[in-house]
Amino acid sequence: MKAKIIATAQRLLNLYRQEHVILGGWAAVNHVFVDEATDDVIAELREMPNGKLLARHIENLRRGVTPMDGIERDLLPYGGQMSETISSINLTQSQWRELEYGLEQFTPDQNGLDMIQNLAVVRQFGDEWIGAIKSAIATRPHLGDKWNVVVQTYKAYNLWNQANQILGQPLTERSQAEIQADMPEYETYLPMFGDAGNELLGKLRTFISSMKTPEN
Repeated sequence: MKAKIIATAQRLLNLYRQEHVILGGWAAVNHVFVDEATDDVIAELREMPNGKLLARHIENLRRGVTPMDGIERDLLPYGGQMSETISSINLTQSQWRELEYGLEQFTPDQNGLDMIQNLAVVRQFGDEWIGAIKSAIATRPHLGDKWNVVVQTYKAYNLWNQANQILGQPLTERSQAEIQADMPEYETYLPMFGDAGNELLGKLRTFISSMKTPEN
């Protein structure tokens, strides 16, 4: 089914773009790429923005050109800028104090997220703040659990906004594929919003089941 192929390709592309914040990094996502990228999925990736790079990376993995815990430099997402940024994060003592204080005060809601994202130590990294701080606290693992709560809260609100945006637009086969690709995360995070989250999750499920799935 075409929709299933699109959904799988979209999910693999999401993993490729977000490798820098995934536990286990390339060693984890590469196994998913090899296991799930059928020839049809590879063909679909070639039609997606940045998908050609991922398709080449998967082919390299299967041919043994690239080890299962790595990636060729010229195939890195974002031109490798993300990896370069987060691989050498050094914070000053005052920045550590600011970050630790922020984590102590954090509450898992929008106000808590706003507070964290407005910390100078976080704000300096722009859109790369999640991966950058994750890299920095690798030297202070006692902060890992607290940072994971921040990331989970961010993901929850991001998925909430994403779901409402998709459902607020004309529904297409592509949007169906996007929902299917992200459904495991929707099912994990939307219930955090209680009845409203479960209602939104129900709308997503209804949409997937109501669209006619084309063959081939």
